[in-house]
Amino acid sequence: MTFLIPLAAQGGAIDGLVESAKQTGEVFGVNAWILFSQIISFSIVAFLLQKFAYKPILTVLETRRQKIAEGLANADAQRMIDEARASAQVVADKRTQQAIAEAEQIIAKAREATGIEREKIMTELKREVGRLVIDTTARVTGRVLTQTDQKRINEEAAREVAA
Repeated sequence: MTFLIPLAAQGGAIDGLVESAKQTGEVFGVNAWILFSQIISFSIVAFLLQKFAYKPILTVLETRRQKIAEGLANADAQRMIDEARASAQVVADKRTQQAIAEAEQIIAKAREATGIEREKIMTELKREVGRLVIDTTARVTGRVLTQTDQKRINEEAAREVAA
């Protein structure tokens, strides 16, 4: 109730404002019917603008917003595709390097096996050449060779084959 006391005290002030507004309207020539018709005209124009201009503009803006969102989504998808391609290329390069390393290991093992096999064949060849030389020498000389003679001839034959 105490809040009504200031309003009651201002009652005279409000009447003074209304009277002042009337005087201002009369001085500047404000006509109520003209003001009312202008309000109606403004309302019609506002309604027409709302229906035929504002809503279509909002529709166009919404369409553009959706296209921009789609463009961003497509850009993100393209970025992900590019990253996947780059990742696949890295994996492919790594696999290629591993395959090359494995091939080099296989070649090294094959060379090693070939070297070992060559040594075996050379040892067998030396033994066979030595035996053939001993047999031939025994037939040519007509005598049986001693162990020391056989050893000496084998060593000479081995040196000959190795050279």
